[in-house]
Amino acid sequence: MSGLREALPPTLRPLWPAVHRWPALGRETLKRDAIAGLTGGLVLVPQGVAFATIAGMPPEYGLYAAMLPAIVAALWGSSWHLVSGPTTAISIVVFATIGPLAEAGSAEYVALVLTLTLLVGLIQLALGLFRLGTLVNFVSHTVVVGFTSGAAVLIAASQVRNFFGIDIERGASVWRVLAALGSQLAQVNPWVTGTALATVAASLACRRWLPRVPHMIVGMVAGSLVAAALNALAGGAEATGIRSIGALKIGLPPLSRPDLSLQTLERLLPIAMAVALLALTEAVSISRAIALRTHQRIDGNQEFVGQGLSNIVGAFFSGYASSGSFNRSGLNYEAGARTPLAAILSAVCLLVILLFLAPLAVYLPIPAMAGILFVVAWGLFDLKHMREIVRANRTEAAILAATLAATLTLNLEVAIGVGVGLSLLVYLARTAHPPLLALRPGDDGWPHWFRTEPAPPGREPLTVLRLNGSIYFGAVNHLAEAMQAIDEADPQRRHLLLLTGAVNFVDYAGAHMLAAEARRRRALGGSLQLHHVKPEVMETLRRTGVDAVLGAEALHPAGADAVAVIRARLDAPQETVR
Repeated sequence: MSGLREALPPTLRPLWPAVHRWPALGRETLKRDAIAGLTGGLVLVPQGVAFATIAGMPPEYGLYAAMLPAIVAALWGSSWHLVSGPTTAISIVVFATIGPLAEAGSAEYVALVLTLTLLVGLIQLALGLFRLGTLVNFVSHTVVVGFTSGAAVLIAASQVRNFFGIDIERGASVWRVLAALGSQLAQVNPWVTGTALATVAASLACRRWLPRVPHMIVGMVAGSLVAAALNALAGGAEATGIRSIGALKIGLPPLSRPDLSLQTLERLLPIAMAVALLALTEAVSISRAIALRTHQRIDGNQEFVGQGLSNIVGAFFSGYASSGSFNRSGLNYEAGARTPLAAILSAVCLLVILLFLAPLAVYLPIPAMAGILFVVAWGLFDLKHMREIVRANRTEAAILAATLAATLTLNLEVAIGVGVGLSLLVYLARTAHPPLLALRPGDDGWPHWFRTEPAPPGREPLTVLRLNGSIYFGAVNHLAEAMQAIDEADPQRRHLLLLTGAVNFVDYAGAHMLAAEARRRRALGGSLQLHHVKPEVMETLRRTGVDAVLGAEALHPAGADAVAVIRARLDAPQETVR
């Protein structure tokens, strides 16, 4: 299968399923994937209904969006653990953008959402086929950790109302949730909280002492039994306030038809661009967040293709715009999933539940689901990596804090943008001031170099500097000023040897800065010499004509003792060093 895929044109290779890159499926792997799939299928039922309600869609559409789209995303994506389907962020954006165009829940509204889903999928697929998945490389490890930990807090905050049985507005911010919890401590429902705590305790105990047993299913069963016992003791669910997700009556996902009129497409295209980018950022960020623990390499292009195809399929099978889910992906990982088969089995289990076991959903208490999501949130809160980042670098710690704060206070897509923007600013600041280290040859001569302080004035006509960084437009002013400061501090130090072994890139502005520096030093009776110029850099110097300005004798290959050559020229009578 890999050979057939390689025979395809590079642009079309992402369309070939990447199954050959999955880990080998064995008995133990199948067992773990089946357990994770069953766990995910149970969690999908209440979540799908809730997300569809947030998006202004009929409840069944949230469940449909978690079936075929999830299977397609698993088959064509690159992550082993990402579970696609309806999400909070996408649901909110869908309602906020389509709500002004049609009445939520109406036939016109549903048609617009289906069309939006199709456009989102086509945009995502195009980005993947044109190999633009490298865009996600700008989401740094620090940003992923901050985003993941912030999302974990959001997951827990979203379940506080169900965990404690208090009245909190759906979608409230973390701070409003905490304030509401503090003001309603006296109204906490002990029956609801007891059910949720029993679920958490059973799940954590099972994970601690029975690691081979599916701890989340154990937690949900324990929570259901506790809820049944409490209801029996107190005289029923009305007395305890322990609500269940209710019975469901839903069949197979029906075929649907988006509105492909030109007027509708023109109206929805700008919205689709925003939703597509948000969904891709979510999916790839979640994939990378979990990959930090599994040491998997995420192929951004393949993930783009998988998400695009899943939304295209969803548009024709009654699903609305979907993406990777933090809740379900984290649960999938925590439940022991090994391959994308777990996500497929999760969708299949959801279908089976809806077809045959929907009436049993009445016995699954909502507090138990809240307890399970608390366990998932705790597993996603990456305290270990946060401590490492804080200890390692203050700048990275600031980026971590900003990303975490933005995730808790702003939209998820804005939080990622804040983290990426700060990371790029820090990167640009660093690359705009590449280090110039003063060196001296070792006692045994070249090639051993040692860092040193600049020679005293009048003692040494040659300065040796190692440049650790590329010479591009953002760094030329800094480098020109640093090199000019050398001979201004000591007019005798007119000759400069620049070690460029660590220079991987020189652009047009950088090349001409070198030419200007060479002319300036030559006018002072000195020279600019380059040592160990890499082939890529030399090619740029040739194309810009800068190699001729420097002169062949000023370009020393990697194996040459440049210092000895230059000093021999300096000692030669009446010879000008170029």
